[in-house]
Amino acid sequence: MKTLIIAFVAAAAAFTLIPSSLADDDSAKEIRNTDVVESGTYKVTAKRVDPEEKEIYVTMEDGKILELYFNDATKLTQGGKDAGFDALKKDQKLEVRVEKDGSKLKPVAVTILE
Repeated sequence: MKTLIIAFVAAAAAFTLIPSSLADDDSAKEIRNTDVVESGTYKVTAKRVDPEEKEIYVTMEDGKILELYFNDATKLTQGGKDAGFDALKKDQKLEVRVEKDGSKLKPVAVTILE
């Protein structure tokens, strides 16, 4: 029993020492280190899609990661037609038009390219 308690305490201590950068891997729900870019249109790849939050994380060609929360005004299209949020999938190629609002990005239009 004593050995089991020591093993549990050691495992808990090791877990708290994991670098926060590991929270950016694919198993973490939230990506902490995201970037903000100027307003504009960008070609990106979907890194993570969170239907509960209506949020996507996308990776730009230069490696920057953007966090985009969809709202009622965000226009999502695929093949020239309106699409629902459920059409978004990890690793899809997208074109996003964003507006910079302070330290946040508002997705104005998202087009699924494939």
